[in-house]
Amino acid sequence: MALSGKLSIEAPIQTPPAKYFNIFVTQFHNFQNICSKIPEAKIHEGDNWHVTHSVKNWTLIVDGKPIKLKEKMEKIDKENKSMTYKFFDGDLSKNYKVFNVFLQVIEKNDGSASCKITVDYEKINENVEAPYGFMEFFDKSIKDIDSHLLKA
Repeated sequence: MALSGKLSIEAPIQTPPAKYFNIFVTQFHNFQNICSKIPEAKIHEGDNWHVTHSVKNWTLIVDGKPIKLKEKMEKIDKENKSMTYKFFDGDLSKNYKVFNVFLQVIEKNDGSASCKITVDYEKINENVEAPYGFMEFFDKSIKDIDSHLLKA
């Protein structure tokens, strides 16, 4: 049984891709007010939510339980509407050595759009399940953000 793996989820969005991506670049600090499965978020290190060197503390509801972790934005690619994050510490480190998240907002040729999230992970041992609960969390969050932006 492999300790490392990759999972992806892609969900359609109705918000224009540039507007959807922009919320990650300019309103990341507000996600606990937008996403139903994010009860708490705050800066841990640094003074700006939207730069690559800041570390944030998050509480996420995954599989019905609060999960505490830290997150650091590793890369922002505005041209390709993508971002890379590193999740670490807290409850997450009880099960995963590595947990990297890649997000991309995709504009399709037919005018539709989607948000794709890929998780690269390494479990601490074979008894740990792949992070399927996190994929459900990401799917719900994609929809919450889209719904919020459509109302704005």
